Amino acid sequence: MPPVASPQGNTAIEGDSNVRYGPALTLLASLFFMWGFITVINNTLLPHLRSVFDLNYTQTTLIESVWFIAYFVASIPSAKLIEKIGYQKSLVIGLLVMAAGALGMMLAASIPSYGVTLAMLFVIASGITLLQVAANPYVAVVGKPETASSRLNLVQAMNSAGTMLAPMFGAYLILGRSKGGTATSDVVLTQAERLADAQSVILPYGLVAVVLIVLAAIIGRFPLPAMGSATQRLAPEERAKLSLWKHRNLVFGIPAIFIYLIAEIGVANLFVNFVSQPEIANLTHEKAGQYLTFLWGGMMVGRFLGSAIMQKVDAGLVLAAFSVGAFVVMLVTVFTTGPAAMWALILVGLFHSIMFPTIFTLGIKGLGPLTEEGSGLLIMAIAGGALVVVQGWLADAYGLQTSFLLTAACELYVLFYALWGSKTTADPA
Repeated sequence: MPPVASPQGNTAIEGDSNVRYGPALTLLASLFFMWGFITVINNTLLPHLRSVFDLNYTQTTLIESVWFIAYFVASIPSAKLIEKIGYQKSLVIGLLVMAAGALGMMLAASIPSYGVTLAMLFVIASGITLLQVAANPYVAVVGKPETASSRLNLVQAMNSAGTMLAPMFGAYLILGRSKGGTATSDVVLTQAERLADAQSVILPYGLVAVVLIVLAAIIGRFPLPAMGSATQRLAPEERAKLSLWKHRNLVFGIPAIFIYLIAEIGVANLFVNFVSQPEIANLTHEKAGQYLTFLWGGMMVGRFLGSAIMQKVDAGLVLAAFSVGAFVVMLVTVFTTGPAAMWALILVGLFHSIMFPTIFTLGIKGLGPLTEEGSGLLIMAIAGGALVVVQGWLADAYGLQTSFLLTAACELYVLFYALWGSKTTADPA
């Protein structure tokens, strides 16, 4: 059969089982690595900014809320851009937008300015949104449908590799080179110390900007194969006959992504402050930041493990088992102290590992030509991470440890989705 031109302008061999997507998936894995890396730099950046700008927990988590508001704002424009110029050019633009934001972070550190910092984090997150809208559905549909969850978990493991390395990078180049990061407890910095601490961000974000620009050049020249015609948009008159809202797995999948992100981001953002407390591990922020490596390392291990398991076990059942595990360790985190509480919070990374990629692939299952639109809505739901500010408010009002009850409640919705909400319309209830 002759090549079929996709709307993106690439070429796909429709019906040819010998099409090799391995090189493309390997390259795309680098994108997953970079956006995981940059996202988790925030986890060491937040306690750093808290001391530089003398922020409370609500103000600190507001920084991350701005990051995830970008997912809500940028998702639909990203989908429109991909439709207009193609996903490959969109990936390049996404990387360059991220690079521009990283350079802007260097400016924010030079001033220093809390407002400019918020604006530049929004820019970086907008670039990541564009990458997510293009890359996640690509990985999900380029192979056999029955192994979509396994495949996306495998590539997302590279995202976790980035999240695992980022805390060491941030702890050494940001927290380790700042007065606030090496203090044994929260300290009030002098104006000169705040300026010096703020400028410790310049080098790491400069390095990130260089890597992003190089990666954009590589992606721009790589012959990415098209996704094929199976998920192409329909003509308007044909599209009018179909409804996304008749697909139960998507309808309940959107809030599942939204709610799961509240849990993941809440744990990651407040981890350093939590384990630094005297009744937990009594560590400096620099040392606590290094323990984030174990949290994200658990996510990487869990995704490799989950990918292998889902080759033989139904993805919904695996998701259910992991959500139960996450709920249990969060209860241990809330109701114990010392090393038990710290390691329980670290262990939740293992159980969170498969949640996003598995919910995503279950959410777009059976959408056919509606896959692109459904994917855009699921990526928009990542904006749920913005509600981490609610946990910041709970931490201020009721205590940091008690605030993790919100995380435990989120795990229960994921369990509901795994057992019932993820069933496609054609599946038995």
